Formats: sequence, C-alpha cells, structure tokens
Amino acid sequence: MNTSTLRAWAAGRAAGLALACGAVVAAAADPAPPPPKVIRYAFLIAESTFDPAQISDLYSNTVVAGLFDAPLEFEFLAQPARMRPNTLAAMPEVADDFKTYTFRVRPGIYFADDAAFKGPDGGMKRRELVAEDYVYSLKRHYDPKWKSPNLYRLENAQLLGLSELRNRLLAQKKPFDYDTPVEGLKALDRYTFQVKLARTAPRFLLTEMTDPNVASALAREVVERYGDKVGEHPVGTGPFVLKSWKRSSRIVLARNPNYRAVFYDEHPPASDSRLTAAAALLKGRRLPLVDEVAISIIEEPQPRWLSFLNQEQDVMDQLPADFANTVIPNNQLAPNLAKKGMLMVRYPRADVSVSFFNMENPVVGGYTPDKVALRRAISLAVDVEREIRLVRRGQAIPSQSPVAPGTWGYNPEFKSEMSDFSRARAKALLDLHGYKDINGDGWRETPDGQPLRIEYATSPDQQSRQLVEQWQKNMTAIGIRMDFKTAKWPENLKASRAGKLMMWGVGWSASAPDGDTFLALGYGPNKGGANHSRFSLPAFDALYEQQARLPDGPERQAVMDEAKKLMVAYMPYKLHVHRIFTDLAQPWVVGYQRNVFVRQFFKYVDIDGALLAQRQGGKGAAP
Repeated sequence: MNTSTLRAWAAGRAAGLALACGAVVAAAADPAPPPPKVIRYAFLIAESTFDPAQISDLYSNTVVAGLFDAPLEFEFLAQPARMRPNTLAAMPEVADDFKTYTFRVRPGIYFADDAAFKGPDGGMKRRELVAEDYVYSLKRHYDPKWKSPNLYRLENAQLLGLSELRNRLLAQKKPFDYDTPVEGLKALDRYTFQVKLARTAPRFLLTEMTDPNVASALAREVVERYGDKVGEHPVGTGPFVLKSWKRSSRIVLARNPNYRAVFYDEHPPASDSRLTAAAALLKGRRLPLVDEVAISIIEEPQPRWLSFLNQEQDVMDQLPADFANTVIPNNQLAPNLAKKGMLMVRYPRADVSVSFFNMENPVVGGYTPDKVALRRAISLAVDVEREIRLVRRGQAIPSQSPVAPGTWGYNPEFKSEMSDFSRARAKALLDLHGYKDINGDGWRETPDGQPLRIEYATSPDQQSRQLVEQWQKNMTAIGIRMDFKTAKWPENLKASRAGKLMMWGVGWSASAPDGDTFLALGYGPNKGGANHSRFSLPAFDALYEQQARLPDGPERQAVMDEAKKLMVAYMPYKLHVHRIFTDLAQPWVVGYQRNVFVRQFFKYVDIDGALLAQRQGGKGAAP
C-alpha cells in the first residue's frame, strides 16, 4: 500500500469502515501509468558543447537541434529535401533580388522554463519567443567572445553593418555591443525581424536559416545569466530539454512541457510503401512522440554493436564498418536479423572524410612549389581503394573533390588526381623537390637537411587505429616518418581550431543539400572554423564568393568546379572518401528513417511499448 492510499484510509476512518475499505479498493483499481517511451541510441564521438554559437561538430549539433528552433526546417520524409516554416507563421518574404528577407515569428511559442526568466515578483514566468530573440542570437556569431566557427557563413552573406560593427569594436578593444542598431538585422515589431544583405544570396534560407548551429533562438536573459557556462545550460523552444548530462558519457533529453502544439504530418514518396504506411499511422499525433531520448557515448565499434544486439539501444546510428560483412552481406540485411524484424536504412551521408594539412605549419604548410609537392606526394602515396576495402569494408566511394553526392554542385563527371595512388610518382615528386634520404637511414630529410617528421593527430577508437595502420604503411613505403599523437576527439577539435595540429583526419557533413559547405573547407576567412587547414588563397576565395552569389545552374557549376581544381592543386586536404552509412532499428521502433539534413530524427519516431515489453520479457520501455 503506497503513502497516498494510507492517508486516504486514515482520513476516512471516522466515516466508517465500509467507506474506508471502498477507498482502498478504488485506489487499488487505478491503473498504473505507462512507463515513459524512450529512444536509446549511441554517439560514436563525444559532444563538445550545447551552445549553438560555439558548435561545429555533428554530434553536439544533433542534440542542439532537439533543444532549439531555427526559423525553418526540412521536412522529415520529403524527397528531394523540402523546407517549411518551423517557428514562423509562413515562409519568409524574399525581395530585392535575394537581398532582403522578412521573417514573421508565430505568436504563442514559449521557451522551456528556467530560473533566468524572472517575473516582477521574483518568481519564474513563461517567456515567449519573439523576433528580437532571433536578432540577438544571430548577432552572437559576431561577438568575438564566443569564437563562432560559423561566423564566416553570415559574413559571406554580408549582413549590412554587422561585420563593420564587429571590426570597429575589435579595433577599439571594446566588447561587442548588441544594442547598436544595424541595417542588416533588426526587429520590425514584436514578431517580425528582417535580414538585409549587401549582395545576392539565393540560398540564404536553405543553408543558414534551417541550421540550428547558425539560426537557433536563444533568450538574452539565459546567456547573461550563465555567461561562459551557457553551453551547459541550453534553454530553447524545441521539443526537448536537457534532463541530465555526464560529459562524454551520457546525455538524456526529456519532453519539453512548454513545447507548442505540433502534429505529425509527413509526406514520403508514394513509391516507399514502408514510410507511407508509417506516415499514415502517425498522422495527427502530437510531437514529440517519445518522452525521452537517452544518448550514450560508445566510441569502440564492438561494444556499440553488442549494445544494440543486446537490445540496450533502439537505433544503431552508423553501423560500424567492421561488422558490415556479417550484418549486411552484399549490402542486404542478414537473414537472422531480418527474421527478428530489424529494419535496415542505407544511405549516402552527404559528407567527405579528409586529412588536412595545417597550411601555417612550417613542415607541411606553405604555398611554395616544394611544400605543394610534399603534400601532393603524401596524397599520391595514400591507397584509398585499400582503405575502402580493409578499413571501411566497402562502405564508401573515393572522393574526387570535397563536394559530396546528394548536394548541389556534385559533379559525377569531375575527375582529379585526388583518388590516384602511385608510390612511384610520389617518390619522384619528393626527389625532384629535395626531400631525399641524405644519411642513408631509410628516412627522407627536408630540402635544408633537417629530419622530415610528420605528426598526425588521431583518436583512440578502433577505426582510427586501423586508419593509422594504413597511414604508417603508406608513408613508410615512400620513406616518410609519420608520428601519431592520440587524444580524444573533442580535444583534437579544440587544438585544430587553434591551429595547433600539423595533420588530422575528420569528416565534414552537409547541413543542407548544397555543396557550398564543402567548398567552405578552403575559404580563407573561415580559419579556425570549417577551414581546419587554414588554407588562404585569394583566387580560391574569389571563386567561393562568386559561386555563393550565383543561382543554381551551369554557370555556378563551372565556378564550383574551378574552385575544386584549386583545392586539388594546392592540396590543403587529402580527400579520402564519401561514406555510405547503414542504420538499424529494432522492430519496436515506429517510423524510423534517416534524413541527413534533419539532425533530430527522434522527434518523429515512436516506440511500440507493448512489442518492446514482449521482446524484452516484460522489462518495459524505460532504459
């Protein structure tokens, strides 16, 4: 008998034993509440922060997408990708040849409750989302305090007056002033804000205003309350709130009780019978469909796979390549797993895996012929086909340029030496430019006779170790000594943004179906952000800016191809592969699909609690 029943029983004794007994029977008859619905899955790389203005990694962005709201979003099941209003009353008004954008925020949207929102009596009050929140949040990228890795995206769009304000205050050594009016970003009334650009930007909505990293709304009160710790206290208007967080170990999101009324209304291709049936089943249901999202950080592939196999995870995000031959032989789900009712979703990631050379490093950087020759020789010595076969288990295709399939600007006819493998050519380049084995120890020296040692940053996970093994073999074969410095991924990211790494291998994923984000890897003003290589070439920057202004069409494609050629010629990156991923879902997961441009799929997915309890022997839906 629980405490509340005991109290009811005691209070009713004076009214007679029969009444008391009736209260007990009635209480006992009340059905127990159902266990919470929880989606459980794992990241293979740890998060960094939950402040949108400071994020450049996929995993933190995935969490942030569930906590905050950009004005626009991509439909979950639409193919090809299609935008729709998220917090807006309608699609923005576009004028002045794609230079003026007017956004109208829908009234009645509220932030999650937080102590930062105080009423006149000192108590907490509900805080409505207003236009000024988007104005303030976009300005945060210009504030040097936050070191936004996405500032280049807004500066490239040239919001009138903001870069000038930033530069003036930097020169005066003053803090950023959020209250100084600027022409390019202002609230017109409580629910309307306007963005004015100095130049045509036909994809501004597609690439910037759908991305939670760039356009999420934060309340100024929250940022001012938590200061440098704001990334640990994310308070947004999204479907979830941060319930608990053990850094680099476990993240739990819970349903946001203040989340507005949004109902499932997705439209998959008519040819996809599975998704059509799921969309019909879920239509009209209020989002999010689950109560919690529990994300574990499991870096090693075997424990991650076993966790899914043992029904400790509901979704396997990115099947480890090590298991591809047994789990998806010939790219088909293994019969024993299909018999259990598991779902396989296979898709190109719209990403590129690269190894960057720090162009400011005295060993591998620089633009002189000898430095270019060193990087090109290293690239030629990398056996990409062997990497795909042995490390990636066939789940990738070679990269010819940074622009990935599935994004505008990918040209299947574009061929470069980026995927070429020739140790003979690599050795000839090194010999020609003075990188020779002078003392006869089998290792090459620099042209000025100093030992040639390349330092490559890596992580302690199994796939990184396998890639290190390939690098070691490839470099030894041409007489280059390569040392490996191991650190956790977030530590390497921090060091990379500060320009402290000589080489590092990373993946870069598109947040929108456009190739601009991949060319941004070489855009000079973005050093310390997407541009890990710190590449800075005026000719490339001019091409990047030119393609950003052009509408989609043959002219833009030609400019993008020219930019790709410069990246290949100067080799600030060794482009490896475009990956093909496979996700798996347990049979009790309803409506799962992977849309690479919708980070937080978990808003749209349900759990069949009865089936889960049956399969797990009545354990229930809680993790």
